[in-house]
Amino acid sequence: MHPEVDAYLNRVPKWQQELRRLRKVILGCGLTEEWKWKIPCYTVDGKNVVGINGLKESCALAFFKGALLKDPQKLLAKPGENSQAGRWIKFTNVRGIARLEPALKAYIHEAVEVEKAGLKVRLKKITDYEIPEELQRKFAEIPGLKAAFRSLTPGRQRAYLLYFSAAKRSMTREARVEKSLRRILDGVGLNEMSGR
Repeated sequence: MHPEVDAYLNRVPKWQQELRRLRKVILGCGLTEEWKWKIPCYTVDGKNVVGINGLKESCALAFFKGALLKDPQKLLAKPGENSQAGRWIKFTNVRGIARLEPALKAYIHEAVEVEKAGLKVRLKKITDYEIPEELQRKFAEIPGLKAAFRSLTPGRQRAYLLYFSAAKRSMTREARVEKSLRRILDGVGLNEMSGR
């Protein structure tokens, strides 16, 4: 057991009992406990399989490649609308975890097998995303903008494209693009602190 995980479980404001129970279930499946991204992470042969996290309204058992699991009991949910690989199961009490423990163990064992088999989630490529017309216009108007956008990491490009495209009205998309121009030109991601 990892000392950082012990410290986390002692200081997390909510869901301590639930997270401890999830930890026990996971460790009973033979995974290695590590501390990554400020959450407990469980690995097999150094590869991430599951994590646990206390959220505001619940806690979660998160599968890094949950999209590849069969999910016979329909327990898995996407953490966000645009999530591609990850899936999680949320809990609000220990009873729910205890009731689902056999299923959770089966899901964890399947996730371990997915990792050992080297299976990969087929993620959308950045070229699979449509570039909003409002951004295309700015590419034509501002020298270097298209090159600056293309030099961003695929994850940063994806974040901007999802943000721009989420707006229903062209006027809102245009305002979002306009507001983001300096950040793109500076090579800064949508949700990152700017160096300026």
